[in-house]
Amino acid sequence: MTAQHPVLPEVRQVKPGATLLLCRCGRSSQLPDCVSACPEQVELHVAREQFLLLCRCGQSQRLPYCDGSHSPPVMSLKARWLRFWRGL
Repeated sequence: MTAQHPVLPEVRQVKPGATLLLCRCGRSSQLPDCVSACPEQVELHVAREQFLLLCRCGQSQRLPYCDGSHSPPVMSLKARWLRFWRGL
């Protein structure tokens, strides 16, 4: 039996002048990008260089941005530390 790892967010560096079509419904097969003509897609025009933390699991309440929903809460600092170092 193999452990299923969560789908981690994408850190994307964007440059001024770029235009992104990002998914807000969570149904895109290429999250965080919207590959269809979905009415819920967001067109983002980048004004300054920055890093974006984009959701790839589709569970975020702030799509297309990651809110940490892919990672269930843990009760202790030790558990958080272990999850961080294992990449889970």
